[in-house]
Amino acid sequence: MRITQKLVGLSALALMAGCSSLPSMPSLSSLNPFASKSKTNLPAPLVELKGAMAVRTAWKLDIGKANDFILSPALVGTELLVAGGDGAIARVDSVTGRVVWRIKADKPLTAGIGSDGTMLAVGGAKGAVMAFSMDGKPLWTAQASSEVLSAPAVGQGFVVVRSIDNRIIGLDARTGEKKWTVQRPSPPLTLRNAPGMVMAGKDVLIAQPGGKLLSLIVATGAPRWEVAVGEARGATELERVTDIGGTPVVIESDVCAVSYQGRVGCFDLLAGTARWTKELSSDVGVAADQRFVFAVADNGAISAFNRDGGTSAWKNDKLSYRRLSTPVSYGRAVAVGDYQGFIHFLSREDGAFLARAATDGSPVKTVPLVAGSNLIFQTQSGTVTAIAVE
Repeated sequence: MRITQKLVGLSALALMAGCSSLPSMPSLSSLNPFASKSKTNLPAPLVELKGAMAVRTAWKLDIGKANDFILSPALVGTELLVAGGDGAIARVDSVTGRVVWRIKADKPLTAGIGSDGTMLAVGGAKGAVMAFSMDGKPLWTAQASSEVLSAPAVGQGFVVVRSIDNRIIGLDARTGEKKWTVQRPSPPLTLRNAPGMVMAGKDVLIAQPGGKLLSLIVATGAPRWEVAVGEARGATELERVTDIGGTPVVIESDVCAVSYQGRVGCFDLLAGTARWTKELSSDVGVAADQRFVFAVADNGAISAFNRDGGTSAWKNDKLSYRRLSTPVSYGRAVAVGDYQGFIHFLSREDGAFLARAATDGSPVKTVPLVAGSNLIFQTQSGTVTAIAVE
């Protein structure tokens, strides 16, 4: 996780609020709050498991390195859409791993794939937004005001794009024409991650810097509601960073999210009112199912909260400082990837370890997907792995 500081003014010392004319924002790794921790808090060693649950690798596919970006795949029916940093995009059968088609965009990619099943969109270098048909044919290219790190949200005839200067645009899905623009304020320091967006009926839910969760009406860009998942606290700008981690999760009438140095909670999908919140700090997203919300704290502790009320169900801290991914719930397990590409399966009911699988040894930062009986994980080195849970 890195922190971005936005540049304005005439002096190199004027590191304050964002400027939309910049094509991208520089990352200042010296402001990484985990840098000092890494010297004293070593990743937890892995212990041998007894194998309480059978998992196996169903197939693997190399799509290309993600470089410094998070290129999360998308699932459309039984097919996956995956992308690599050099511009590779592929449509893949999620059951067998068979590549239906593979193309290469004319620009390197900086953001993952958004799709509604009729077309797909990705973020490219220097703020490019590129759209393709489901057959892999180019449709149009549009320009965002700055670097795009979050996968576009596609639906209701629109492609919604958020750039790193926190400008949100609604593009016509057929032509790429800009239909509306929303500019939201940003704090001086933000996490350099990929805050996600998700379509929910006629609205799009957008994770925001400063710990805000925003609901916009897709057709017009008008705000439906905005709620603070995390609130800035502390004496310094670094202590006050509280961006939402990962992509909000919509389940039934709830939307659930988590923020860095903030809270985890679920909110009413229509009104934005809080159903419950709990103190927790995370820079990756949550998972949710009928009973639980799962969150990974920035120290590596995995917690399950009862979705009805937010009471604690269990906590597992045996993967501390392994830089875990967004979790995913499937069947009797909740799974999470780590910085060495291991996939850890924990009991959904009590958090006990059930199984472990290996990928390619590189970090898992993308959001895992459930595709039938397979769980899909993509590593930073570009290996897409389908793990069958038996």
